[in-house]
Amino acid sequence: MEESSTKGLAQERRRRRRVARIKMAIIYIIGIWLVLSVIICAVLLYKVHVLEKNLKYLLDNFTVSGQLKEEANQTAAEAEESAYFNLEENTQISETEEYYDVAQAVNQKENLAGEGDTHKVYLTFDDGPSSNTPQILDILKEHGIKATFFVVGKGGESSKELYRRIVEEGHTLAMHSYSHKYSSLYSSVESFEKDFSEIQNYLYEVTGEECLFYRFPGGSSNKVSDVDMTEFIHCLNERGITYFDWNVSGGDATAQAYTSEKLVENVVTDVVKYKTSVVLLHDAESKGATVKALEPLIEALKGMGAELLPIDENTTVVQHIEAASVKTQ
Repeated sequence: MEESSTKGLAQERRRRRRVARIKMAIIYIIGIWLVLSVIICAVLLYKVHVLEKNLKYLLDNFTVSGQLKEEANQTAAEAEESAYFNLEENTQISETEEYYDVAQAVNQKENLAGEGDTHKVYLTFDDGPSSNTPQILDILKEHGIKATFFVVGKGGESSKELYRRIVEEGHTLAMHSYSHKYSSLYSSVESFEKDFSEIQNYLYEVTGEECLFYRFPGGSSNKVSDVDMTEFIHCLNERGITYFDWNVSGGDATAQAYTSEKLVENVVTDVVKYKTSVVLLHDAESKGATVKALEPLIEALKGMGAELLPIDENTTVVQHIEAASVKTQ
């Protein structure tokens, strides 16, 4: 009897130890699961933070490596093959509505070059000044060429010196917004007006030059702005500001790799099509290939008898959306 009781007690102890081990295993599993969950949540939160930061950077700066910037620039750069060819059709002016008395944009068909026509070429540089600007100015000076610089707002004495040098050397200083931040620039008419006043006043303060020409970041045909672009065109019309798009692109706007040779080929191939060519190039820190292409581009254009000029009040206006088609409000 006593032996049976002892065996029963031993079995009970073994059972309790098994139960204890099972409980401990469950606790370990739950603990490991909780730790892994915390780690996974932390990783996901970090990734979300990184994605938000990158998205904000893309929206604020619209870098050339961003898909949105590429879409905007590509849309505008290809306007000559799509919407730009249809300007005459898309901008018919109603006789019953009031429109601004502004510079008339050239009709694409009328701008097509014929045999014997002189090719007027306007080299324009967006997004500067940058560390590449002095080299660009040196090359232009060496070849006796005047160009147009659509600049953004940059502080610092080195940038101010470059603004002044652009003016002093006879180039056209033009506006490309102060911030170049699409998300804020195109968020509302008020935001656009504030940015415009900031860049115009800043350039006047630095150079004494009253800038009268503007280029929309992404072009007037960009697909990024939530506000109808005619609202911003209306703002410029009210101020007597002429904006320029382009009908020839060097191809240095997108994130895709490009070479100086390809840039020259892109420009020369399209310039021959038009009487007036407004050429889109970029003057940013990352545009070393553009600088390298500039001298052979100038030589190629001169070789074909093109006349290289800076934008002024007599320049044939190239616009993807005609400013004159925007009615008064």
